[in-house]
Amino acid sequence: MARPIKDTPVIWGKDAKRLTEAMENPVPISKERREKMKDAYEWFKSIATFPLP
Repeated sequence: MARPIKDTPVIWGKDAKRLTEAMENPVPISKERREKMKDAYEWFKSIATFPLP
């Protein structure tokens, strides 16, 4: 039988502020990087032995 998953801890203070700022201002991804990520996804999708969307 599996062990229960613990609750995610709540963050406070500087860590919470830093996370909020990072979520509000995501770092943009270049077109080249996005294309490499898409190519990698398509490659993994082609070798998968289970259904992918």
